[in-house]
Amino acid sequence: MDTGILILRLLVGLLIAGHGVQKVSRHLGGKGLEGGTEEFRADGFRGGALTAVAAGGGQIGSGLLLAAGFLTPLAATGAVGVMTVALTVKWHNGLWVQNDGYEYPLVLIGTAAALAATGPGAWSLDAALGLTPYPLWYAALALAAGTGSGLLARLVLHRTAPAARTAAPGGR
Repeated sequence: MDTGILILRLLVGLLIAGHGVQKVSRHLGGKGLEGGTEEFRADGFRGGALTAVAAGGGQIGSGLLLAAGFLTPLAATGAVGVMTVALTVKWHNGLWVQNDGYEYPLVLIGTAAALAATGPGAWSLDAALGLTPYPLWYAALALAAGTGSGLLARLVLHRTAPAARTAAPGGR
């Protein structure tokens, strides 16, 4: 079981971290901070570079923590948070990824929640430092706090659609 959890942690954690690297740099196929900023603006977010840095930093940090199996509930909270924002961006496209849907962020949310519930396994920094096992309620807290923080970020940072202008009398 520990081998499976290690593989899952490494795969998901490093993919999340790599996605964050792409948001803020030209590494791993990223378009630099300018590209990350433009991506967020195109998705309707305000904040520009600060939003891209916060999202990228959250993905890098939570992904590396998950991969290392260190502070696993906190790592899961961060991963769930950033992936909740991604899910809200893709929600209108439906579930499936071939339609730019939210399938992939949902899988990452579920995986992070599952790792919070199972714990990071014996081959982790948490285990080496004697931090495990975490109580099961930590997983529920990680899922709730991550989802809540992601929805709050979406609410605060997402621009609302501009109000439709009504024509003035006389056709103006």
